[in-house]
Amino acid sequence: MKFCKLILAFVFAAVAANSVAGVQTATDANDVILAGHDAVAYFTEGRPVLGRAEFTAQHDGAVYRFASAENRDRFRENPEKYAPAYGGYCALGTSFGKKFDVDGKAFEIVEGRLYVNKNVKVYETWRKDIPNNIVKAEGHWVSIEHVPAEAL
Repeated sequence: MKFCKLILAFVFAAVAANSVAGVQTATDANDVILAGHDAVAYFTEGRPVLGRAEFTAQHDGAVYRFASAENRDRFRENPEKYAPAYGGYCALGTSFGKKFDVDGKAFEIVEGRLYVNKNVKVYETWRKDIPNNIVKAEGHWVSIEHVPAEAL
């Protein structure tokens, strides 16, 4: 009986930890998302800009780096506006029910939402049918969001 209680306690702790962590995010070993690129710069400069370690913010378990304190503060005011779709995983990969890391250089903003892809070559494939790829990715994301990438 004690063993069953111990198992139940472990399961409840795991579920609670998962709900605190929020969205599964594509981060490196230091919890940095977007391969260190500034999430705000995609919107304001229309290009990938590497962030700096001294300008950071945390959101959904990920560390975001920014090129300036102004961009960091802008992100902090409205992180949902700038955070990438699918936790920063590759948008094309998500449309197939997979999670792939990104290089931070291949991106598109569609209707005010940031989508990133593994690399420019993958992005070129994704952009051939953006609306359909987004629909497919949205359908898969609900079932893979909290599944580790290596388990897919």
